[in-house]
Amino acid sequence: MSDHGVPGSISRSSTHPVSASPESILSAWRARLTSWWDRSSTSYSQLPQVPDHRSSRLDSETEEMTIEVARLSKARWRTYWLAAVLCCGGALFGYDSGVIGGVLTFDSFQESFQFTAAQKTRISAIAVGIQQAGALAGCFLVWPVTNRWGRRIAMMLCSVVFCIGVVLEVIDTHSLAAFYAGRVICGLGVGASATVIPIYMSEMSPKEIRGQLGSCYQLTYTIGILASYWIDYGVEKMPSSAKQWQLPIGLQLVPGVLMGLGMFTLDESVRWLLAHGRTAEAWRSLVWIRAGDGLAVEQEFEEMRRGLEEERHVTAGFHMRELLEGPNMHRLLIGGGIFLAQQSTGSTALAYFGPQFFSLIVGPGEKNLLLTGIFGAIKVVSCLIFVVFMSDRFGRRPMLAGGAAFMSVCMLATAAVVKSYPPKDGVVTAAGVGTVALIYLDIIAYNFSWGPLPWPCTSEIFPTRIREPGVAFGVGSQWLFNFIWSFSTPYIMAGIGWATFLLFGLLDILIVLFTYFCLKETAGKTLEEINEMFDGVDPDAEQGWKDDTVRDASLESQEDERPQVLDAVESDNTSKSSQSKNFPSHLEESPAGRA
Repeated sequence: MSDHGVPGSISRSSTHPVSASPESILSAWRARLTSWWDRSSTSYSQLPQVPDHRSSRLDSETEEMTIEVARLSKARWRTYWLAAVLCCGGALFGYDSGVIGGVLTFDSFQESFQFTAAQKTRISAIAVGIQQAGALAGCFLVWPVTNRWGRRIAMMLCSVVFCIGVVLEVIDTHSLAAFYAGRVICGLGVGASATVIPIYMSEMSPKEIRGQLGSCYQLTYTIGILASYWIDYGVEKMPSSAKQWQLPIGLQLVPGVLMGLGMFTLDESVRWLLAHGRTAEAWRSLVWIRAGDGLAVEQEFEEMRRGLEEERHVTAGFHMRELLEGPNMHRLLIGGGIFLAQQSTGSTALAYFGPQFFSLIVGPGEKNLLLTGIFGAIKVVSCLIFVVFMSDRFGRRPMLAGGAAFMSVCMLATAAVVKSYPPKDGVVTAAGVGTVALIYLDIIAYNFSWGPLPWPCTSEIFPTRIREPGVAFGVGSQWLFNFIWSFSTPYIMAGIGWATFLLFGLLDILIVLFTYFCLKETAGKTLEEINEMFDGVDPDAEQGWKDDTVRDASLESQEDERPQVLDAVESDNTSKSSQSKNFPSHLEESPAGRA
């Protein structure tokens, strides 16, 4: 009988113990643990599900933050586009200023307009100076246009006027009168755009990057000068024909046309639209440039409306004779003196007549255009360094005085070397290399001081009531002194030669004295504190470095805050309940103008 058919029988083979493998032991224990877990635990899905309000709220806040970051990024790019379009005006200003100096040295230009070498000094003076005269007229003629028809229309008109002037310059009419007419018309467009661009940019830029964008205009101006220098150097290798001077002058159309066409992609200034009662258009313009219509944009819109109302209240009943009052006349003289000093450093003359100045140092030759091109590159790099690293880190007075003193040393040393070691034709001497280095150091000091700083200094010294006519007077004086120096420099160079550097060195010394005795430190001060200095309320605050004034102001504010803190502590307990009641309604308040 078979043993397998009886239940409970023992097989013969089972009479000897059999050892279990480790794998089988682990599998058995794994099965027991799984069975125990299934009996003693309940799955999460079987529990009642309670909504997690905290998680949903965090998700909502995260989504809102993501949307806001995307809006800010889009708004920043739109603001940068606006700055790029407007800075085409800075580029055309710089290019137009720098290109003429090289063109006047071409034999082809002399052949086209048929003038003699003896007439070159006079023609150089007129060709450069007459453009500055046009710019002086343009900066005043544009005011009624921009105030009545807006910033966009004014900028488009500037582009058209400038391009018409360029066309007149480029046509080889063999008539100096036609060329001069083109220079005047170009000057009208340059002066007008240089007046409108800072206003338009400040009215549309967010306050966080307004200063940075304003500095970009000065930077693109130096880039335009750099481009003109190197284009002059490049076309000098061309055959001597009319195309040699027509090409660099005709290229002015590029930034001029880009600026005009770019204006079609921009909206009108929000503040201008509000000032003219066009509230709906102003709101659409702000929504476009800020890329949204959220609460922050609504609050900014309301701040603009309040600011305009305050300005109307402050400037109500203004008469031009108020500018002749004692403190205001003092401000006007300081503003005009600042720009007179800027033009008297010699750096503007170097920018216009770079090749002619370098010929005084190293002698005539094509190397002068190369040296001028390097000069332009140094201007751009030094301006960029100032904008990025130095613009708001030091006081105005020490930078202006130190810059003028350093430029004086460079100019006086250049005059001494050129007088002692005159340049030799066709030979670059060690003295020539040294004087070129001094000129390069001079322009670096200029771009760290008297190049960019006169503009904020002038805008800061005028109170709100007279700021617009005061700044207009400052800008007009800049063009006036620019015209005087650009017109007279060729005659000065032809008359006194190496002593031209001596003249600018002595003027730089006078500028140091003017800075020390006449200018007031405005860095680190509010506009109210600056007004007190000019009105004689706080004469002790006129001197000093930026760090000292900031430290004094902080100590005074701390002393003033002590009684306020004590009062706040005493009233804290009584105000808590009212705060808790009023907080929701405060959040629900909508700014006026929300539409």
